[in-house]
Amino acid sequence: VSGIKVAILGRPNVGKSLLLNKIVGEERSIVSDIPGTTRDAVDTILDFNGQNMILIDTAGIRRRGKIEKGIETYSVLRSIRALERADIALLVLDATEILPAQDAHIAGYIEKAGKGIIIIVNKWDLVSQKDQSGYTEYIKSRLKFAPYAPVLFISALTGKGIKNILPMVLQISQERSIQIPDTQINELVKQAVQSHNLPRSGKKVLSVYSASQTGINPPTFRILV
Repeated sequence: VSGIKVAILGRPNVGKSLLLNKIVGEERSIVSDIPGTTRDAVDTILDFNGQNMILIDTAGIRRRGKIEKGIETYSVLRSIRALERADIALLVLDATEILPAQDAHIAGYIEKAGKGIIIIVNKWDLVSQKDQSGYTEYIKSRLKFAPYAPVLFISALTGKGIKNILPMVLQISQERSIQIPDTQINELVKQAVQSHNLPRSGKKVLSVYSASQTGINPPTFRILV
């Protein structure tokens, strides 16, 4: 099936399956109160404004030290495979636990894989001091490698904020498919070169000749130096 592939990633028990159910409006994944009940990746296909979307629900990614052999290891591998075949990842955070290191590690996986990323702060209904700008600033300070990532505050339980997710997925998908003219790329590279001291090897200085875009989704560039 063709369409925008969206992986729902995060630690166990942050509400990934409940979020999926709220997005599609029906029970597609088993949810219980026991942490880590989703053992496998599950695909759900839906039509959003005439655009096919494939939502990939995954088992939670645990820290290596916490992974038990067998089924848990398999679940983590499935999560990573789900990310590999996705275009965009929804990184689901628990608003009641302020961005533990594991969330930053998962964000690192997403960024390294060259995928689009949306930070979803779930369980916002359980936070007493609802300071979204302060929380966003903190997230950005922890995820310095992905300053472009939008942050959405939701409650998968009450449904609040859910309606903002798919339009954002669509917007990021469109941005990842833009073909930038070579003249524009070269102008940007020229400005970047002028504002930095270029690497040297003895008396030789690095020369940047030209740049061009070679692919989309993810946007890929070639620089001749």
